[in-house]
Amino acid sequence: MTHVVAEPCSGCKYTDCVVVCPVECFYEGDQMVYIHPEECIDCEACVPECPVEAIFHEDNLPEEWKSYIELNATKSEECEVITEKKEPLADD
Repeated sequence: MTHVVAEPCSGCKYTDCVVVCPVECFYEGDQMVYIHPEECIDCEACVPECPVEAIFHEDNLPEEWKSYIELNATKSEECEVITEKKEPLADD
């Protein structure tokens, strides 16, 4: 099982989560970040860091966002790894 970045991150792209990840499993897309499911170690360090509460354990992902499981898996293969905090798309 893994953690998943869901809909609340879309258009926000806060990167507070990436700096606390011990295994560098976050990948940056144009509108949001994604978690690589095979690299995530389920440490949950990222969960409290997300200001929009967009990160869920796969088992606790709301039904309407289940498609984000596959989206994270696909996009994390296509995007570049991100390890440093950047300016978010959304205003604080």
